[in-house]
Amino acid sequence: MAAVSRRTLGRVKILLTGAAGFIGSHVAEALQAAGHDVIGFDLRTGTDVRDDAALDGPLGRVDAVVHQAAKVGLGVDVADLPDYASVNVYGTAVLLAAMARHGVARLVLASSMVVYGEGAYDCAGHGRVRPGPRAAEDLDRGAFDPRCPRCGAPVTWAVIDEYAPMDPRNAYATTKLAQEHLAANWARETGGTAVALRYHNVYGPRMPRDTPYAGVAAIFRSALEAGRAPRVFEDGGQRRDFVHVRDVARANLAALGRGEPGSLTAYNIASGEPHTVGEMAAALAGGRGGPAPVVTGDYRLGDVRHVVASPERARGELGFAAEVSFAEGMTEFATAPLG
Repeated sequence: MAAVSRRTLGRVKILLTGAAGFIGSHVAEALQAAGHDVIGFDLRTGTDVRDDAALDGPLGRVDAVVHQAAKVGLGVDVADLPDYASVNVYGTAVLLAAMARHGVARLVLASSMVVYGEGAYDCAGHGRVRPGPRAAEDLDRGAFDPRCPRCGAPVTWAVIDEYAPMDPRNAYATTKLAQEHLAANWARETGGTAVALRYHNVYGPRMPRDTPYAGVAAIFRSALEAGRAPRVFEDGGQRRDFVHVRDVARANLAALGRGEPGSLTAYNIASGEPHTVGEMAAALAGGRGGPAPVVTGDYRLGDVRHVVASPERARGELGFAAEVSFAEGMTEFATAPLG
């Protein structure tokens, strides 16, 4: 593995896309607290990364771009495909072309663990394997855990690192991987530096309220606020890494001075403390005093079973390690304001 540069950056002028959003607002605060100048760019405030002309003004006076703007969530159905492609893929392409035009050579990109599809698994007979998408008939009968794609035997989950094969399973995942590929193209052709932060399950204050595009933590939190029991899909045993939004903001700050010219470097941004979705629902319900979660057995075909990250590359190369524990973060989020 090639060493990744660690540059000490002074005060930097930054264009932050998605600055008014859940993660973007926390990133803005972290950048400003570190003394950087931040120009916010967000569809909610009337500026769109797909608007080439609107980008010319700010890009003419910044040193770096932190790109958080995206359409998020699993989506509802295939009717969402054009919007995901427009916002996430076309919007990123317009932004990168404008950065090249203005000579802005540093990018931090918000990517996602969804680019991996299923996480890593080990089979007793065949070692490390990557199961394909789970079949609807298996999910219908409550067989939620993947099996070895070679022999059909049970497998055990393992941590996934940044070198795992990409296997996006839904529209959002496909467009996040496309963003990484576009950023890598931009870096190679311009000599720019791109760092992609593959966020795992981000949660915390200002998370969007219950919508079909919200994360599972927001859906559970919204239900509890309304006095309803969180409805946990499958058997609640899906394993994830829940990382607090303030830690994610710190990761963006750490990434500003990292990477190599002419290439894209990707990092898992995770807590290193995996938990099941059922444990997360129970922690939130406990923090608000109930009602207790209900395990439904329902499922979504685009979901994966286990994605557990290795945070070691980010620790070694970015100097980033999560600081907010699961217990502390969920206790806070149980009563924190939503967006």
